[in-house]
Amino acid sequence: MALTTVRVAAERLGVSYSTFKQWIYRGTVRSVRTSGGHHRIAEAEIERLLAVHGHVTSPSMTAARATPGVVVAISGRNQLRGIVEEVRVEGLLAQIRLRIGDQRLTAVITRDAVDELKLKRGQPALAIIKSTEVMIAREAD
Repeated sequence: MALTTVRVAAERLGVSYSTFKQWIYRGTVRSVRTSGGHHRIAEAEIERLLAVHGHVTSPSMTAARATPGVVVAISGRNQLRGIVEEVRVEGLLAQIRLRIGDQRLTAVITRDAVDELKLKRGQPALAIIKSTEVMIAREAD
C-alpha cells in the first residue's frame, strides 16, 4: 500500500494543505497515522477523492495516468458538465454546443482540438471557464 504525505495529496486534489487537514479531522478523508503522529494517505484514497470530486470517472486512475493527454485534474474550478449537442466544423475552427441542464453553452475551438478530443454529438464533456476563455474537455473513458 503506497502512502503519501498530506501536502502531496492536497496538491493532487487541487486544494490547500489546511483544507485537506480539515477533511481528515472531520473524517471525510481516511488516513493512516505514523508512529510520529503524522497523517499519511493511501493512493487508493486519493483516487477515491479524485473520483468523488469529479476529476476522474474512469475506474482506474492508473490507466488514465498512463494515457497521454487524459485530463486527470485541472486547475480551473469553473467546470460545467454537459452533453455535446452539436459539433459544427468549418475550416480551421469548430463550434461546439453543450447542453448543461436546460441551458446551452457554445464555444469556438480549433478543428485540431475537436479531432484530438474526438468530440461527437451525445458525448459527455466539460466546459472549463477561465476568465474570458471557455475550453472543452472530455473525461477518460
